Amino acid sequence: MTEIDARLREEVHLLGELLGETIRAQLGDAFLDKIERIRTGAKGGRRGSQAAADQLGETLDGLREDELLPVARAFNQFLNLANMAEQHHQVRRQAPGEPEPFENRVLDELLPRLLAGGADPAELASRLAGLDIELVLTAHPTEVARRSLIQKYDAIAAELAASDHDDLTERERAASRLRLRRLIAEAWHTEEIRRQRPTPLDEAKWGFAVIEHSLWRAVPDMLRDLDDALLTHCGQRLPLEAVPVRFASWMGGDRDGNPNVTAEVSRQVLLLARWMAADLHLRDIDRLQVELSMQDASAELRDAVGDHAEPYRVLLKPLRERLRITRDWAEACLRRPVPEPEGVLRDQHELYAPLALCYRSLCACGMAVIADGRLLDCLRRAAVFGLHLVRLDIRQEAGRHAAALDEITRFLGLGHYSEWDEAQRLDFLVRELDNPRPLLPVDQPLATENAEVLATCRLIAATPAAALGSYVISMAGAASDVLAVQLLLKEAGLRRPMRVVPLFE
Repeated sequence: MTEIDARLREEVHLLGELLGETIRAQLGDAFLDKIERIRTGAKGGRRGSQAAADQLGETLDGLREDELLPVARAFNQFLNLANMAEQHHQVRRQAPGEPEPFENRVLDELLPRLLAGGADPAELASRLAGLDIELVLTAHPTEVARRSLIQKYDAIAAELAASDHDDLTERERAASRLRLRRLIAEAWHTEEIRRQRPTPLDEAKWGFAVIEHSLWRAVPDMLRDLDDALLTHCGQRLPLEAVPVRFASWMGGDRDGNPNVTAEVSRQVLLLARWMAADLHLRDIDRLQVELSMQDASAELRDAVGDHAEPYRVLLKPLRERLRITRDWAEACLRRPVPEPEGVLRDQHELYAPLALCYRSLCACGMAVIADGRLLDCLRRAAVFGLHLVRLDIRQEAGRHAAALDEITRFLGLGHYSEWDEAQRLDFLVRELDNPRPLLPVDQPLATENAEVLATCRLIAATPAAALGSYVISMAGAASDVLAVQLLLKEAGLRRPMRVVPLFE
């Protein structure tokens, strides 16, 4: 059996004890005693004790119906808390004489091996900087944790980190224990099971909460590790504009078999992402304005802002205002469509350029140590998350596109697209893709499901390219399935390339 670190064992015991106090306060000593008998019985049974296994069976058989859910919740909460303790232990500070509990050694081991094998350091650094890895966030109703619980678990993890100090006084440790007990009680008394099935918008909000509470901080840290590894082993820094990892999402875009995902839902998800991106960047800029109070600035920055005592704050003030305008506009559009006011950020460069100018100026004036702090993190987030947070993938089943084209070909008097063989379909699709005229009059009514397919395509045409990822076709089986999407996008007014991804299932 794997030996558990003593500090980790103590932490898990503490969290379990605090959870027990919370359960006792609500359900009493008798119920908590049943939980303990189940725990000890399971532990003993796993070690081969027949008496413990018999005790476990008797205790479970003796549970009343109204005790089943609280018992399941108690062990679920304990496992969540134990996982948090283990995750904290992986990154906790190292005590003198202790082995490193966790260290990301992948690059520190891989890069020297590649260099020893003859790889050129500059080429290796260039290849790593040029990586383009896209991680796709998906959701399933059974996997969606409530945002309230995500936030409470995040607070518990933060309190574990805050209490991981040897120099805390007894009073400070008692206060930390009380805060942990309060947070655990809040999580315990928060309902875990949704009373209503989450909507696609709920799923998107869950995904954005993960970004806000985890990825927003993790991405700059990960890129710092990559930057340090490149500098150590290749003698080069990771370029500021490098985006080796980015994020896409199917939440609010995956309409395959889900009639609840409509063009309007996707529009709201895109707006919500834009609102959250602006809000998160605005928080960063607010903190930057507090930090960047320096007077020395490069000629380049002085040319941009003029002669001011605090040039960095002067440069960031308009960006802050434009982020506020963008956030407020996106929030208003969630209620009803509102025209874009003057000042809305439309291009990622408008966010990135002022930050990059601050960075270059600080480095030119001997303040690289400041530039490589919060400002560098803001630059990395601007490059990775941009103005739209994630790229929304649109997913639809191939048969829906064929049905829409079938109605169109019948309207045009060409017959039934759904009855054509592959050669006939390809001939029609290629011919119409080269034809500049539209297929349908603007006001031509279609069946509801087919109208929804075209509404989605029109949304794509009206959405900035940076906000969208791929158009994914499920149940694809032929080249016509891909060209059908291209033709529908052309009919909807899309005049730029879009990546169409067939899933051959």
